[in-house]
Amino acid sequence: MAEGIIILTVSMLFGVSYMGYRVFQMRKDIDSFTGKLEGCLDDMLLGRKPEQDESVYDRECGGDTLWGKVYERLFKLWNIQRAGNQESLDEKRRMKELISDISHQTRTPIANLKIYQELLEGEKELNKKQQEFLYKMRRQTEKLDFLIQSMVKMSRLETGVIAVKCRRCRLCDTIGRAVSAVVADAEKKDIKLYAECSEEIYVNHDSRWTEEAVFNLLDNAVKYTEKGGEIHVSVMAQEVYTRISVRDTGKGIAPERQAEIFRRFYREPEVHDCEGIGVGLYLVREIISLQKGYVEVRSKPGAGADFFVFLPNE
Repeated sequence: MAEGIIILTVSMLFGVSYMGYRVFQMRKDIDSFTGKLEGCLDDMLLGRKPEQDESVYDRECGGDTLWGKVYERLFKLWNIQRAGNQESLDEKRRMKELISDISHQTRTPIANLKIYQELLEGEKELNKKQQEFLYKMRRQTEKLDFLIQSMVKMSRLETGVIAVKCRRCRLCDTIGRAVSAVVADAEKKDIKLYAECSEEIYVNHDSRWTEEAVFNLLDNAVKYTEKGGEIHVSVMAQEVYTRISVRDTGKGIAPERQAEIFRRFYREPEVHDCEGIGVGLYLVREIISLQKGYVEVRSKPGAGADFFVFLPNE
């Protein structure tokens, strides 16, 4: 009886020891598999060929291991990804060439038109009707130039031809340049322009493109604010984001249209007589999104509009 108990005890101990070894081995295999999978995925994300090792093929069993089967599929996926990336690069290159051609081919004739108009405006013998036609011609030329430049900017951003390059710099300098660009148009409509931004606020942003975004907001505010109105620009540093606010006393935006105004070429029905082509707010959203920020609007019809640009502090 005692011998049986001893044999049973030894068998149990051996069983426990063997199970412990198997659990240890399984954990080791899982850790090894996970490490290889992570390394392979890291290589793929960096555009490198997934690294292969000897464990892909099990010589003792004469067949592929589990890792070998997974590696084979990852390698196929990497090849597909590489082919797709190359196709995307070729497409961007062709788009870049097309944009460059459009910009180059239109710049010269538009510049020539402006020169001819200036020469005609210098003529003293033009009657009132001719002066009116010349004024309309100049306005249409400016509109055409603005349209082409907006299309070029939009296309460059969308195709990644021009990427935003963020660096930590003083935000008030960026805001100041944007405000200065609309001062003349605001004065023509007797619109009071207020700007408030601390010189101590530094934000990681692309100064040139952020200036473009803020200018577009201000340009819209000037267009859609009645004579004698007001526009307020303010900046507030918050915990996670820095907020830029552009508030006007214009016509306001109906709630059901506030999601639509950021679409390309969208224009509200009642403003078709005003200058513009409907890409300004679209560019604002694209520029800020590329900087990991976002845009909000709060408005009521007849009560003006308040646009908020949020740029991440880090």
